[in-house]
Amino acid sequence: MDLQTRKLNLITYLAQVQDEVLLEKLESYILTNEREFYSELKPFTIEELVNRIKKSELDYKEGKFKSQEDLEKTSTNW
Repeated sequence: MDLQTRKLNLITYLAQVQDEVLLEKLESYILTNEREFYSELKPFTIEELVNRIKKSELDYKEGKFKSQEDLEKTSTNW
């Protein structure tokens, strides 16, 4: 089952739920995990950003990259 179908099934299930306690628990779980996920994200420092740029440029010069066409071909097999 693909991700889109799973999401639609979940939406359908949630639309039919009549138990308010269950909905409150689900909301709490989702909101708590969302906050935890985003609280772990932090912006790069200037030094980290510059290092990533340098590595990317080196990878490109050494041919360590995929073209848009390569990625599109790969994605058709997903």
